[in-house]
Amino acid sequence: MADDPKRPIALTTVPTEVQAALIVAALEDEGIEARAIGEMTTGYRAEAPGEVQILIHQADAARAREILRELEGEHSEEE
Repeated sequence: MADDPKRPIALTTVPTEVQAALIVAALEDEGIEARAIGEMTTGYRAEAPGEVQILIHQADAARAREILRELEGEHSEEE
């Protein structure tokens, strides 16, 4: 199973649904299938904040990480 290119792996986690949606959209624009899980926990105001995890296929990991680095670079330039 470890060598299955379709095996889902976590790319990253973010604290909000909005951030997750932006990442998923950017990945999908580049032809990478991605999905967010955990959105239901992000709206709660509790001691333990929720997280949204972005899942991709193992085969797309290298390219997805590159896209994520580019997105993070764009975000830091805007600040």
